[in-house]
Amino acid sequence: MTVTVYGIPNCDTMKKARKWLDEQGIAYNFHDYKKQGIEPDRLYHWIDQIGWEPLLNKRGTTFRKLPEEQKTDIDAEKAAAIMAEHTSIIKRPVVEHGGQLLVGFDEARWQAALA
Repeated sequence: MTVTVYGIPNCDTMKKARKWLDEQGIAYNFHDYKKQGIEPDRLYHWIDQIGWEPLLNKRGTTFRKLPEEQKTDIDAEKAAAIMAEHTSIIKRPVVEHGGQLLVGFDEARWQAALA
């Protein structure tokens, strides 16, 4: 099974997630949003799979700094555009594995899905 982890390297949650993967001996590819960006098609695929709400981090500084007109009346298309432009607003980590998707780090969920 191929595991791809999407995020940014200096995020504390990412550090915990990557440490857990390493401790479990799970090989993974890491996709750095800051350096590599994110393809709109991938965002739309994720949104089709789980919806935009779990992916858009509304609690972070990046979201709070957005102009009010961007923060209101959000739908899938608007959320995808915001996430493509401001990749640090995507909840971290996002993990693709065997056609499935995990969003955020939850050790029990990850254990059930990956180990």
